[in-house]
Amino acid sequence: MPKPESFPIEKIFVPTKQKKAIKPETVAEIAESILDIGQQAPISVRLDGDRFVLVEGLHRLEACKALGETTILGVLVPAELAEHKPRLAERPEVEAERIKMARLKQLRLAKEAAEAATAAPQRINATQAPRTRLAKGVPSNPKASPGRAAKSPPKTLSAWITQQKGSGGRY
Repeated sequence: MPKPESFPIEKIFVPTKQKKAIKPETVAEIAESILDIGQQAPISVRLDGDRFVLVEGLHRLEACKALGETTILGVLVPAELAEHKPRLAERPEVEAERIKMARLKQLRLAKEAAEAATAAPQRINATQAPRTRLAKGVPSNPKASPGRAAKSPPKTLSAWITQQKGSGGRY
């Protein structure tokens, strides 16, 4: 593990994507903590020419800027590690909440899958039963009466009107 060292804040470049993720309330909390106990966790930066690019620790960096600091504790990481490094939660309660939500989602998906599995055999049985009673080539219609389903559909409009009049249907 590299040893933390002091970096000049003005030489640290923050990518635009990361700047959009700034939460002022988090910056204020961290600034208060830094005033009380100092900076405990170093930021991560990588070297890019004559400047440093922020990899991790945006809120800590912004808190130090807000406090008027000119330097910040950080760790220099190689560029190839910076791209593949998983993002760690800055606060333990955020990580705990993320784990809790993932577990709840997993439980909900398991419940839905179990409900779908128990409902599937009932649907299959309900849809297969009428098909076995009907003649071959006649589509099953659970709303149609058994007498109607056995008749072949009329081929012309006049035949259909005659059929509708005979069965009491509206046309």
